[in-house]
Amino acid sequence: MADVEGMKALIEVYARQDKMLARSLSYLYDNIRDYFVMCDGGLLVGCCALHVCWSDLAEIKSLAVHPERQNQGVGRGLLAAAISEAKAMGIPRVFTLTREPEFFLRNGFREVGKDKLPMKIWGECVMCPKYPECDETALEYLVT
Repeated sequence: MADVEGMKALIEVYARQDKMLARSLSYLYDNIRDYFVMCDGGLLVGCCALHVCWSDLAEIKSLAVHPERQNQGVGRGLLAAAISEAKAMGIPRVFTLTREPEFFLRNGFREVGKDKLPMKIWGECVMCPKYPECDETALEYLVT
């Protein structure tokens, strides 16, 4: 719980740059069990959520790394933790919607058509300022 305000601040860095969706404190508290955080010397250096959508599908959300800790393995470590949890839960597929697809492509994801994802995952989209003109790329990872 002590990390929530730092998570919000970190996500806001990228939301202000239009690279990810902003998250309210209420949203983060409501979904705190979905999140992984990485800290270094008391500084929150990254966060990432794994949100279960269905018995066979989960979403990677809000993957953010402190700007001064980019390209040091923080994002890769958080993503690996989320995928490991999906595997432990028996979830065979994870996906993400992102404006930064290159990172995910380098980490084993592949691009998929948004029409290949179930309608259930679009519930949050109505809160997006870009709805219905989504500019995010859909990517998936097959958990093995």
